[in-house]
Formats: sequence, structure tokens, C-alpha cells
Amino acid sequence: MAEELIAGRYRLVEPLGRGSMSAVWLAEDVELGRRVAVKLLAPSADRERFAREARAVAALSHPNICALYDYGEADGRRYMVLEYLPNGSLEERLRPNRPLADDETLRIALEVAAGLAHAHERGLVHRDLKPANILFDSEGRAKIADFGIARMSGTGTLTEAGTVLGTAATISPEQAAGLPAGPASDIYSFGVILFRMTTGRLPFVSSNAMELVRMHRDDPPLPLDVIRPDVPPRIAAVVTASLAKDPALRPADGRALLAELRGDDTAETRVLPRAAPTPPPPRKSRWPIVAVAASVAALVLGGIAVAIALTQNGGGSGGTVPTLTLPSVPVSTVTTTAPTTAPSSTTAPQTTTHPATTTAPATTTAPQTTAPTTTAQATTTAPATTTAPATTAPTTTEPVTTTATTTAETTTAAG
Repeated sequence: MAEELIAGRYRLVEPLGRGSMSAVWLAEDVELGRRVAVKLLAPSADRERFAREARAVAALSHPNICALYDYGEADGRRYMVLEYLPNGSLEERLRPNRPLADDETLRIALEVAAGLAHAHERGLVHRDLKPANILFDSEGRAKIADFGIARMSGTGTLTEAGTVLGTAATISPEQAAGLPAGPASDIYSFGVILFRMTTGRLPFVSSNAMELVRMHRDDPPLPLDVIRPDVPPRIAAVVTASLAKDPALRPADGRALLAELRGDDTAETRVLPRAAPTPPPPRKSRWPIVAVAASVAALVLGGIAVAIALTQNGGGSGGTVPTLTLPSVPVSTVTTTAPTTAPSSTTAPQTTTHPATTTAPATTTAPQTTAPTTTAQATTTAPATTTAPATTAPTTTEPVTTTATTTAETTTAAG
């Protein structure tokens, strides 16, 4: 049939493959001047199944799925024109007991998973995923091909319940039991392929096809780490999950499979909610600082006043301070204005050993006391320190009032 022209447009060049239902030829599209693959239906084959395959592939458009260019009938024979993939199949790359390199395995796995995700999102289950149905284009990109027994959601099935449909080496347990196949069935077949790429062998081996089907249905696979302990953890986890007997324990579909291969929580891009604006930090009140400053100023002024009083009484030469009997101080505001008169002042000396406080207002104690004779050494440094004698009078806490005018007067007196 070489050089035969199909539909007046596709010239057959050489055969690429042949099965019981169809033959695939390399052909040239004389209208567009490009190479294509022409799939011709066998005369005795199921025409409706062939039409279903064409509709299934036509519903897909993805870089990792073989594209359909044309479909029709010529001279009583139905044909499909598909994308030509010149770099062979995955089956041709696999060698017994020779695993692929890990980076190549992961790349192929990601590309096949992406193609499955696209198909599953559109309600299409391949049902016969195997290395011979994974082809490579001129750039080495993996593409899923041959949707001959694919099932589309919303359409009738091609087989009755109880019929075993698929390839024995990669068939899922539910297909082996004659149950309907879903997206998780493709995931199981994918797990078999990934097992083989990783180890160089299949998880189940038998020369009897029916025994092989039974093993997929009933027997646990050989643990991956027994065959190859150094397998990358991510690949090992995906293989183990994909080969679970219960479909509910596998990744649900191609999208979930792709997420696990990538190491993501989900294959979807998640848009996080907008974060609430961060409130500005509370403004700190300046009153504690003002209160501390006032407190310190009061203590300094009090010390200077005491120093002046002692200096005037003692003449600055070690004189004795006369004994004073202080009248009772009424409850009122005590000012720290330094006296400029003779030593008969009744201003009570303040003790300047009070620690600074961070609370406002600062307080001082005005005791009612009989001051004993005290010898003090006058000093010219501020604040002056005077040791107050022990007293027996009750203490009264009074707020200290300090103004800028008082500070100026005190400085003049000290000078």
C-alpha cells in the first residue's frame, strides 16, 4: 500500500505498527507538506469503537497527548490522521534489569502525569496506559497515545460489566476483577510503568497472562526498596501509593498524581487570602518621661536648697547648725524654691537619696520633726547630699511642684 493516497491528500510511506483492529502508517500530507501518522481501521474491526477513539482524542489538546489532525472515511475505510512522533516509544527505551536514570525517569513521569491530568479533567480515562502507548516527539517530549479503549464520562461503555479489558502487564486490580475503570485505574497503570522505569523490571512477572491478571488483582507487589534501596524517596512514595489495591488509597487522578510527583500539596495554583493590614504600634505617652524629668529636677533643687541652708548656718567653715524646732506642716503643696534669707528658714531639708521613679507625680516627705544638731560639709557640686536624722513624726506624702522659674532662682543661689 506504499505510495497509496488516502482521501486524495495523505500519501502512505511506510508502516509503523499493526494490530488486530488497525494499522498505523507514516504518511505525508501533500497539502501541508508535513509528515503525519495515518491510522487505518481494519475491515472487520469495530467502526463505532474507532469513532469513539477519534472523538476522545479530538476532545484533548495538550503538549503531552498525541494530537488528532483529521478523521474521515475513504473508499469504505475509516482513517485517523495523527501527530507523527518520530522518537519511538517508552517500550523501546526500557531494557531488562536496567533502570533509567533517575532524572530521566522523573522527567518522563512528570510529562505523562501532566497528560493524564488533562485527560481526567475532561472526563477521559485511558484504560490501557502502557510503555508502548507513550511516544516521544522530535524534541524528546513524552506523549500519551492510542486511546482505542478509552472511556469518556457521559457516554455508554464499550464493554459489559465483568469483561476484563486492558493489557495484562499493567492492568489495574479493579479492571482485573471486571469492575468499571476510573481515573485511579490509570494511576495504577502509571505506577506499574514507574516501577519498571525505576527498577528495570515489572512488579509482577508471569508467562501466563491470566495468572498475571490475577496477581495484579490479589497479590501485593514486591517492595521497591528490596529491589533498589537507593531509589529517590519521592519516586518511591509515588510508586507505593499508585500500586495500592484499593483505588481510594491511590492518588485520585492525574492532577493529584502530578502534585505528588512535584512534591506539592496540590497541583493547582492557590491564591492565598489577602492578609489584614498590620496595625501601627501604639504611640507611647511622653508623660512618664516628663514625670521622671520633674522628679529628678525636684531632687536636685531640694539638694541644692539644703546645701545653701547648711552653708549659711555653718559659715562654710565647719560651724554648728543651731537646733530648730519645726512647726507642724499643714497638708499643702511643698515648693522647693531655695531660700535666700537668714538661717531662720523653716523649710524642711529634703533627703536626696530617693531613687528616681518612672511614675508621675513624684513625691517627697515633709516630716514634722525636731531636727538635732547635725554637722554637714558644704559642697559646691549639685546635687548636694545630706543625711537626714531618724524621726518619730508621721510622714505626709506631698506632690512636688517644679517650674522653670524655680530652677533659675536655685541656680542663682547656688552660684
